[in-house]
Amino acid sequence: MNAPFPYDGPPELQQTIIDALTRVVDPELALSIVDVGLIYGVSVTPTQAHVRMTMTSVACPVADLILEEAETELDRVLPAEMAIHVELGWDPPWTPERMSERARRFMQG
Repeated sequence: MNAPFPYDGPPELQQTIIDALTRVVDPELALSIVDVGLIYGVSVTPTQAHVRMTMTSVACPVADLILEEAETELDRVLPAEMAIHVELGWDPPWTPERMSERARRFMQG
């Protein structure tokens, strides 16, 4: 499967996680955080899902909301006993090149 971000975990959970994170929308851009390219990667073990992500700007006023929504969407679809950890990072910095082709077309009008 060609994932929109690096994924390390059980193959049977990959599409479920992609779909859950795609439902999270960056309200400033009206695009999913997956299409914007905010997800650096996801690692899943039997006990934990760990999402590494960023924002388009260090000064993003909705960062807390996006992080909370990502955790909520994952919590809805992953086993109840699985801990969910969403980590915000800034290295490497986000650039528009991380956006999906669909997001680029949307931004061009």
